[in-house]
Amino acid sequence: MWPRAAALMLAIVMAASVGIGVGAAAPANAATTSFDPGQIISDDSFFNYQSMSATDVQGFLQTLTCIPRDSSPCLVDYRQNTTTKAAAPGHCSRLVGQKNERASHIIWRVAQACKISPRVLLVLLQKEQSLLTSPQASGYQKATGYACPDTAACDAKYFGFFNQVYSAAWQFREYTLHPTDWRYHIGKVAIQYSPNSTCGSTVVSVENQATADLYNYTPYQPNPYTVANPRGAVQPCSTYGNLNFSRIYTSWFGSPLDVRFSGWLPECLNFVGGHDCPPAPSTFEARP
Repeated sequence: MWPRAAALMLAIVMAASVGIGVGAAAPANAATTSFDPGQIISDDSFFNYQSMSATDVQGFLQTLTCIPRDSSPCLVDYRQNTTTKAAAPGHCSRLVGQKNERASHIIWRVAQACKISPRVLLVLLQKEQSLLTSPQASGYQKATGYACPDTAACDAKYFGFFNQVYSAAWQFREYTLHPTDWRYHIGKVAIQYSPNSTCGSTVVSVENQATADLYNYTPYQPNPYTVANPRGAVQPCSTYGNLNFSRIYTSWFGSPLDVRFSGWLPECLNFVGGHDCPPAPSTFEARP
C-alpha cells in the first residue's frame, strides 16, 4: 500500500485531470517526430482513463472536419441504443444500456469502465476506419476492427459501434490482465513487417505493457521504408497500423510517450503495467 500523502495527491491530480480539455485537432496525416517500435505509447498515455471528460470528447469531435463517404452521420452526431454489459472482473466494470446515446458518451463510458484512455479509443477509431473524418456505414459496423483479422472475414456478431468500442477496450484489458498468455509481451519479441512472413521481421525490445497491447491487437511493425515514407507509395511489405496510431495520436494529442508524474510520485499514478493506484484506505471504522 502506498503512503497516505500520495493518496491525497492522487485525489488532487486526478480531479484536476478530468477538467483538462483538448485543443483543435491537427490534420490526422501529420508526421510523427519519431517512431520507436519498442515504445509506441507510454502506459500513462494509454491507460489514463481520466484524460478527457465526456464533454471533452464531444468538444474534440466538434473541432474535426468530417466528410462522410455515404449518408452516414459524422461521429459528433452519431447516436445509438446501447445494451447493458455485466461487470467483467479484471477487465471492465458494469455498463448500463442507454437509449439514443451519443457516440462521445459511449466512448467516454467505455473508457471509464475498462480504464483505457478515451484518447486511445478515438485514435483507434480513426486508425481502423477513418471514422472521425470520413465515416461510412461499414465503418460504424467495424469501428475498431475488432474480430476483423487480416487473413479472414470479420465476425459479424461483434458488429456495431458500441460492441466494437467495448470489445476493443475489453481486449486491451485482457492483454494487460494475462500478459504471458499472448504472443507480444514486455521483453524481446520477433515482430513481422507484414502478414506475409516472407517480408521478414526483426526482434523488438518491447518496453511497456501498452506497446505490447498494441502489438497483440495489430501484430505488425512498419518496415524501414514505411517509417521513412509514411505518405509514400504503398509497397507489398508495407503495414501502417501501429505507425498510423502513433502519427494520429501525435497530431491530435501530442507525444504518445508523455508521462505526467515520472520519477516523483508513485508509479501507479502513471499506470505502469496498466494498473491504477489502489484507493486510499478508509479512515472510518466499520460498525458491527
